Amino acid sequence: MGQPNTNDSKWGKKAMTPTVEFYHNRIRELVAERFASSGKPWNDAVVDPNLEFTKADFEKIEAELLATGYRFEMSAQISQQEEPDKYKSLVGVQDSGNRERDEEGREVVGTGDNVFNAKANVIGTARMISNVEIVMEMLINGVPDGTIAIIDDSGGTLTAPILEGFAGVVCMGGTVRSHLGILTREYGVPCLMAAELDGLNDGDTIEVEFARQGEQANGGDSNSRRRIWKIEEIGGK
Repeated sequence: MGQPNTNDSKWGKKAMTPTVEFYHNRIRELVAERFASSGKPWNDAVVDPNLEFTKADFEKIEAELLATGYRFEMSAQISQQEEPDKYKSLVGVQDSGNRERDEEGREVVGTGDNVFNAKANVIGTARMISNVEIVMEMLINGVPDGTIAIIDDSGGTLTAPILEGFAGVVCMGGTVRSHLGILTREYGVPCLMAAELDGLNDGDTIEVEFARQGEQANGGDSNSRRRIWKIEEIGGK
């Protein structure tokens, strides 16, 4: 076997994302460099532990990628909390200042895919549930009445112990078939998935459209996204 050729057609088509392509190319280049500098036949080089990649090698590749200005998409807020320089901001809760209004003139601060049709919309207090500390607080002291959980990760594991205590759930990830969507359906907790939020803050009083006359749950139908409104007080408009 000869030296690996990063331009060889055996590598096939490019990766599906620029990030993966970047990593693949740099790893191929490092393999070629390390093999050339070893002076060993390929069959000996591939089994030499001194030529193995280390954690430092992958950290160097990541640093090169970040130096280009690229930032990772985060799957949960904890990612940005732990390594803020590596991740994009969570766009979902930023305020664009240019929100749409509904037929009654109310500002829509978010939309999402409805997991199942509830009997009525839910009005309550938005709480950002993004870390274990908040979950432990509610597990020990109880979930406050009227809590509508705003969750950024669709896994469902974090909130599973207190899920049935929520008045409603709005998740910024996943689909209606994600783990969290399945759990909320089983518990009978109204839920929107794949939500896009605009100007919604922790502690806001909101109304979430979990029921719509004459329509089934939309199951990800982009033409039937359910809406979220921020209101001044319970019962207000």
